[in-house]
Amino acid sequence: MNRRTMILGGTALVSLGACANSKFKRYDGPEVTYVVVNKGSRNMYLLHHDKVLENYNIRLGFAPEGHKEVEGDGKTPEGIYLIDRRNPNSQFHLSLGISYPNERDRERAQQLGKSPGGDIFIHGQKHPFKTDKGDWTWGCIAVRNKEIEDIYAMVGDGTPIQINP
Repeated sequence: MNRRTMILGGTALVSLGACANSKFKRYDGPEVTYVVVNKGSRNMYLLHHDKVLENYNIRLGFAPEGHKEVEGDGKTPEGIYLIDRRNPNSQFHLSLGISYPNERDRERAQQLGKSPGGDIFIHGQKHPFKTDKGDWTWGCIAVRNKEIEDIYAMVGDGTPIQINP
């Protein structure tokens, strides 16, 4: 084998390896029509109508009890929202945006004279090799990086998410 063949062959192998390790996956299964989060049990379910497709253990905001009312309170919102955006360059691997705050959330914060905050996401880990013990986000829903890769591929924008106490 000559040097040119070895170099080209090595390049092809590197390219295939990069594709195999991509954080962007394809999903060809049933449509995820609803996401349900149960904060108390720290579980998230991806559903196709009434059938559970996947379930995940989750981490929440650092003060998870109760509904998010103001920016910086460390609470994860409760209620029905939509997946409304995605961030492929998230500092937490990948992330899916949740449409918090809604009109009611904004009114509640205004009554308190505060900002409701925002930027609530389902996301991965900032430090994937560090074991996440306990709730640690600022109000988001966190899963492991390998899990957010699947969730990112499965859940489309506009999918409703119900976050229960």
